[in-house]
Amino acid sequence: MESQHTDKSTILLIDDHPMLCGGVKHLIEMNGSMQVIAVAHTGVDGITLAKEHDPDLILLDLNMPEMNGLEILRELRNCHLSSRVVVFTVSNYKGDLTNAIKLGADGYLLKDMEPEELIQAIEQACNGQMVLSDDMAPLLMEALRSKKGTSRGIDCLTKRELQTLKLVATGMTNKMIARKLDITEGTVKVHVKSLLKKLNLRSRVEMAVWVHEENIC
Repeated sequence: MESQHTDKSTILLIDDHPMLCGGVKHLIEMNGSMQVIAVAHTGVDGITLAKEHDPDLILLDLNMPEMNGLEILRELRNCHLSSRVVVFTVSNYKGDLTNAIKLGADGYLLKDMEPEELIQAIEQACNGQMVLSDDMAPLLMEALRSKKGTSRGIDCLTKRELQTLKLVATGMTNKMIARKLDITEGTVKVHVKSLLKKLNLRSRVEMAVWVHEENIC
């Protein structure tokens, strides 16, 4: 957990089932392009580790003891982390999906997925895509439209933040943006956090939707 390979997407697992975490961690690390940098079995530990590592992706269970997944998600978004957060759950209840998207989730995957499909979806999420289990997909646009970001407009952004915003909207990862702008990945994370706060948005997905709705190009 101490040294992270710069070319690998970093992932934090937040789930209270140690055996499942172990299995998912093994699957992810077989991929070669992704690395699980930390595992948490409670919401409090998960939030602490998320703040510490600000990983590329957080895989979050909904049914957690003491603090449920939606509460954890709300707190993660209030921290203005640059991480993507994908819910990983047994619940196919559309209310859970809608609430998760409203709170800033970047995806919603069901635990009954085939291992190959799961790894493909996690890799897509690391690369900036919104991921959703097939039977939940029809609810996606409805859920997104119900939570438009209320922003102060682009005039409050610096030139570099505006450049970062446009690249986030194309689905670029922090690593890709860093290469494109010739800045460090850490600097990109700072810009993403600032953008979320200034624009009053809760996730990179909402950021992208807002950019396209406002025709910012």
